[in-house]
Amino acid sequence: MALPKLTPEEKRKALAKAQEMRSRRAQLRQDLKRGAISLRDVLTREDDEAVQKMRVAYLLQSLPHVGKVTTARVMQEIGIDANRRVQGLGSRQREALLERFG
Repeated sequence: MALPKLTPEEKRKALAKAQEMRSRRAQLRQDLKRGAISLRDVLTREDDEAVQKMRVAYLLQSLPHVGKVTTARVMQEIGIDANRRVQGLGSRQREALLERFG
């Protein structure tokens, strides 16, 4: 399947949107690290595209005192694939994450 041909204007818009999403995710990670927002606050943002398309591992590593090893262990225990995004989490997986890190 060939990629669609984009006009220069469409490319510019797509790049601007991508940069905005990266900036929003970076701000979200900083807020989580500082403790300004909780994991529960983030997981309940079902209309926020930046949150929904974020990888779960990336999100968990943003929590204070949670690194790659803890993230991998917890995700394996709960049954979350390493490449899962927030929008793909089931209700039981969300509850298990909140129980563990809430």
